Amino acid sequence: MATQAKGLLSEECRDALNQVASYELHVSDAYLSMACYYIEDSEAPIFHSFFQDQADVKREHAKQFIKYLRKYKCKICLPVIKRPDIDNWGTGKQAILSALQLENSLNTLLQDLKASASRNRETNLLRFMKKFLDEQTRNISYLEYQLNYQKELETSAQREEQPENAAGPSGASGQETESAGNSPSPPAQKIPKPAT
Repeated sequence: MATQAKGLLSEECRDALNQVASYELHVSDAYLSMACYYIEDSEAPIFHSFFQDQADVKREHAKQFIKYLRKYKCKICLPVIKRPDIDNWGTGKQAILSALQLENSLNTLLQDLKASASRNRETNLLRFMKKFLDEQTRNISYLEYQLNYQKELETSAQREEQPENAAGPSGASGQETESAGNSPSPPAQKIPKPAT
């Protein structure tokens, strides 16, 4: 088995594996930064634990890609990726958007690696990658859900902040009608539903 594993990876796949391992570490650092930013917040957002977990998970993924390279006696040469410039992640929406961008970039690298493995008929590598691709899909879906949820929260908060005096005059006239009126109000019109 050890002789089978020796030097069988194509150069294209070796380079792509090094790139993915390096980017996994980059994403791990970004998630760690996000988790540390929110840890001091007494009302940490619900996705804080996701950031913390993903920092550990991405680092472990990088180790697994490096182990895979070592299994095939490949040179480990991780490209340097600049650390995120952001230290203030701001609102939850901004952090989730940044996380989503990182995950989409990682997904692109994984898809490129998959394409390289397919071109070079690296069936073992394709099997190895399946769990990472599946997990990537789940992470992106989770972050998209959280982003939509944060947008809804912002919209709801904006509605609540609107001045109450806009509703004042119409509310007052409605009260007068009810108190003075012995006659019943007309029934509300029903709006037809669109055909399905």
